[in-house]
Amino acid sequence: MLEFQTENIRNIALIGHGDAGKTSMVEGFLFSTKEINRLGTVDDGTTVSDYNSDEIDRKFSISTSLMHCVRESTKINILDTPGYIDFTGEVKSGLHPVEISALVVSSVAGIEVGTELVWGYTQKSKKPSLVILNKLDKDNSKFQDILLNLRNTLTTKVFPVQFPANEGAVFDSIVDVIDMKLHKYTGDKSGNYKKEDIPADLSGKAEELRNELKEIVAESDDDLLEKYLEEGDLTEDEFKNGLRKAIIDCNIFPLLCSSAELNVGPASILDFIIDYCPDPSMVGDIKATNPKAKEEQPVKVSADGPVSFQVFKTISEPHVGELSFFKCYSGAVKPGLELINNDNSVKERLGQIYSMNGHDRKEIARVEAGDIGAIVKLKDTHTGNTLSASNNPLEFRQIEFPNPVIRMAVKPKSKGDEEKLMSGLNKLHEEDPSFFVTVDTELHQTILSGQGEMHLEIVIKRLKNKLGVEVETEDPKVPFRETIRKTVKVQGKYKKQSGGRGQYGDTWIELSPKSRGDGFEFVDNIVGGVIPSKYIPAVEKGIKETMETGIVSGCPIVDVRVSLYDGSFHNVDSSDMAFKIAGSMAFKKAFVEANPILLEPIYEVEVIVPEDYMGDVMGDLSSRRGRILGTDSEGAFQVIKAHVPLMELYKYSTSLRSITSGRGLHRRKFSSYEEMPGDIKDKVIKEFEESKQQD
Repeated sequence: MLEFQTENIRNIALIGHGDAGKTSMVEGFLFSTKEINRLGTVDDGTTVSDYNSDEIDRKFSISTSLMHCVRESTKINILDTPGYIDFTGEVKSGLHPVEISALVVSSVAGIEVGTELVWGYTQKSKKPSLVILNKLDKDNSKFQDILLNLRNTLTTKVFPVQFPANEGAVFDSIVDVIDMKLHKYTGDKSGNYKKEDIPADLSGKAEELRNELKEIVAESDDDLLEKYLEEGDLTEDEFKNGLRKAIIDCNIFPLLCSSAELNVGPASILDFIIDYCPDPSMVGDIKATNPKAKEEQPVKVSADGPVSFQVFKTISEPHVGELSFFKCYSGAVKPGLELINNDNSVKERLGQIYSMNGHDRKEIARVEAGDIGAIVKLKDTHTGNTLSASNNPLEFRQIEFPNPVIRMAVKPKSKGDEEKLMSGLNKLHEEDPSFFVTVDTELHQTILSGQGEMHLEIVIKRLKNKLGVEVETEDPKVPFRETIRKTVKVQGKYKKQSGGRGQYGDTWIELSPKSRGDGFEFVDNIVGGVIPSKYIPAVEKGIKETMETGIVSGCPIVDVRVSLYDGSFHNVDSSDMAFKIAGSMAFKKAFVEANPILLEPIYEVEVIVPEDYMGDVMGDLSSRRGRILGTDSEGAFQVIKAHVPLMELYKYSTSLRSITSGRGLHRRKFSSYEEMPGDIKDKVIKEFEESKQQD
């Protein structure tokens, strides 16, 4: 197996909306470089990157997969990320280790909601990107219209360094304005192309674009701009080196052309990546922290430094166990090294190292700085963890996964499988940190949270197929809260005599409401020792325990003030237990008399949709008791902001997909607790009473 120095490595992630053609593009890359001897298709389930049964059955990517190819003595690591919104966490992990991304856009569908979503991720990370306009062989392909839309919606810095010579069903040629040649493909899907002179009818357009590109390159660098203004031109080396720098600095986002299905374009895109995209050392030092010194320690991407790498994805393979995908940032990763995991201080001895192409792996001797590989059976290292030499502890920046937008409750089908269920879910969380599992002790449910209903369906299916755990799903309960509206004074008296020593506790309390979010306050207003001070903590404890389980709905009580102001005791029969019970009795009685109400969690929701669907979406939100806060624009899409009760958001992502034909997405975060309408409150209380009777 060849070994590659840092300068001969390129790392790129393919991103974009579902069905833009990313997976087919990867097939073109691999076939054109003879990594594979057959061009697979998504429809046949024969692609290298979509190898899981879930992906083959559904005919789209679910997980980010790692491939590589070699061209012109350069290794190109390729991360193929899913395009469907439910799996955006995979996009985050795929973008983390690369120096550049390629936004794949359909020249038929153009910009879709997923396009803008993942583009936003690249802009937040400030990483350079290419734009690949795919499906140029389709009859309804619209190169020029989509280019204008990209510039108007994403950024004016999108620039066509290529354009199709014969867009549509006969597409087989691409005009390259950098080398001013026509890339003529052979038509046999081999990926081979010849460079020919540009036809006369296209040369004027090509020359105009090349001159415009030179100006952009010159304006991106002060020295080049001065020379360009003085001499009116740049040398070929100045132009090409300047273009590479402009790409790295995000001053230009080059647009390239392709039909992945016909394998027209992928080979020349690879050549562009080699010539103009940065190797891992070109983007500057990598941000890291020294956990011992607790200070920043930038890392130079170089084979000369002490070894350090970060795991960006974990997968579980049959007969192999856990495989950790990692990016080496400095030094060289080799089997047998003993490194420290700086996130948990565990020492790890490295085992076999692999180079990956989908599920195919080849054992290799080392991974140089800047390269990506996979390693087996790390005992306590997880996604996001950094391993480095013990004398040079480092922690690299963590991957920021998106917040969940859907909740689902699960329970094992077989009694006694609770431990097996949690073990299985934790293993799957290792593979996909964008879904979360919590055991809610308040609601007595195991809650899965994720990016969409399909996302959680996949988790549950893998739980059964890979780990042998079957579950039943149920609606997640909503964490309501109980509180009151008015102030009352009551007595709580506990007196019990059954032979021998009795029990006696007598309390008078004033219960009053507090402002929302102010919590619980207990005030000791006893004077004259009518209740000895040693019993007062027991009164407070009895009240607090009652508040935890609630009174009218079984939900915790919040935002109340209790003043203990009077009572009596017995020299012999009084005890902590008696006063604890008396305090609880007083609180229950007072709460019922104080006009109890229920509070429900309200979430701040942002729905991103094409303008055509705004009316339907706003109407649906209103039907869910949503309060529209306003609208805004986000590129070509509209953002509807609303406050919506959590109980109305169950499976909302599925409903939104139906309303918008799959073109809408939403984000949510907790906002506050608000009073529940009376009719809904009565329904919740009735259901609680019925459940108590059943128990």
